[in-house]
Amino acid sequence: MPRGRVLIVDDEANARTALSEILREEGFITETAADGFKALGKIDEFHPDVILSDLKMPGLDGLSLMEKSKELAPDAVVIVMTAYGTIGSAVDAVKRGAENYLTKPLDDADALVAIVAKGIEKSRLLQETRRLRDRLRERNAFGHIVGEHPSMRHLLELVQQVAPSRASVLIVGESGTGKELIAEAIHRNSPRATKPFVRLNCAALAETLLESELFGHERGAFTGAIGRREGRFKQADGGTLLLDEVSEIPLGLQVKLLRFLQTREFERVGGNETVKVDVRVIAATNRDLEEQIRLGRFREDLYYRLNVVTLAIPPLRDRPSDVTALATFFLRKYAQENGKRIEGFDEEALAALVGYRWPGNVRELENAIERAVVLGNGALIERRHLPTSVAPSEDKKRAPHVPGATIQELEKWAILETLEAVGGSTSKAATVLGISPRKIQYKLHEYEDGAPGERRARADD
Repeated sequence: MPRGRVLIVDDEANARTALSEILREEGFITETAADGFKALGKIDEFHPDVILSDLKMPGLDGLSLMEKSKELAPDAVVIVMTAYGTIGSAVDAVKRGAENYLTKPLDDADALVAIVAKGIEKSRLLQETRRLRDRLRERNAFGHIVGEHPSMRHLLELVQQVAPSRASVLIVGESGTGKELIAEAIHRNSPRATKPFVRLNCAALAETLLESELFGHERGAFTGAIGRREGRFKQADGGTLLLDEVSEIPLGLQVKLLRFLQTREFERVGGNETVKVDVRVIAATNRDLEEQIRLGRFREDLYYRLNVVTLAIPPLRDRPSDVTALATFFLRKYAQENGKRIEGFDEEALAALVGYRWPGNVRELENAIERAVVLGNGALIERRHLPTSVAPSEDKKRAPHVPGATIQELEKWAILETLEAVGGSTSKAATVLGISPRKIQYKLHEYEDGAPGERRARADD
């Protein structure tokens, strides 16, 4: 491997050639320039770790080159060369930022190589520090979003591009992928970061309550309205409002939401006063809104108002390389919360985590790690600490063999496995499987009673 990249700057051709030959023989990559101006032109394309420059040169001297090079290559280390009789100038250069100096003529090749090698080490330390600082800044900008997979890196790049604008954003993704975290990252990286970030789950309220929650109400607007109440739009004035599960907003209320997006005005429930606010709307959903439009459940004009920019969050199964980093993040979080000294995962536990499909996405992974931390009693999380859905025991019934299994057997296995993965919640399992909670409940009763085929089998026995 090359030992580093050195740009040699000297107005004497023989000196440039000699220095270049010595350093190349020691494994360095070199480039040369006859003066400071030519050196500046080569910095961008050569990306030197060390700039080895004579102090006294016509045109742009070594000190001026050093100052200008900091803008083009802030992590490059400068080593100056000067005649023995002008060492004072070299000392002054060191005070102004040079790493070291050499006196000419350079008779000691070993000293030259040692000083340049030390400069390379310093440059690489500066580069690594910058990378870590940038990564920390990015992590602060994106909160607790962990992801190095290319799909997540691309998503976060889009977040950075979209955040400074005023455009409405639609975030789509399966349950548990972290849509709220992405919305918060958009807000945090926007000019509205110091203003409120307000959330509302549109699926959690009935239509009449949802309208009041969004737009507020006047006193006496309905039974129980004993005074004026400001809604989420007013609370978010100047900031950002996240409408989670936006697909669940009833059609009647969608009209009022559309009007707000067009005019930035609304009236409170039971009132006539027009209220004007400055709110950026971010919508999130785990449903296919275009399919909801075809079914007549979502307004097409509202869809296009919300869908100025769409951000699609990839499911965890499509980015398995992020599982280890996420698991480690949650391990540290819950180990600290529970006062436990757990260092990591053993090989079997880690293999189980990476090999699992995670139908409940990041939320399911977080729950699994929290459970493992609570049950763990050693320095490492073991396979036995993980949920059986993630790390089934050897005697657990495996998935039905295909081909060879009936549709009913496959359906039963899918329902029961998904229920276990989401902690027994029929609504969450229904979302993952794309069926209604009622069907899951019906099937569970059927499994408890025994399917018709199973009942006949027992009767035959």
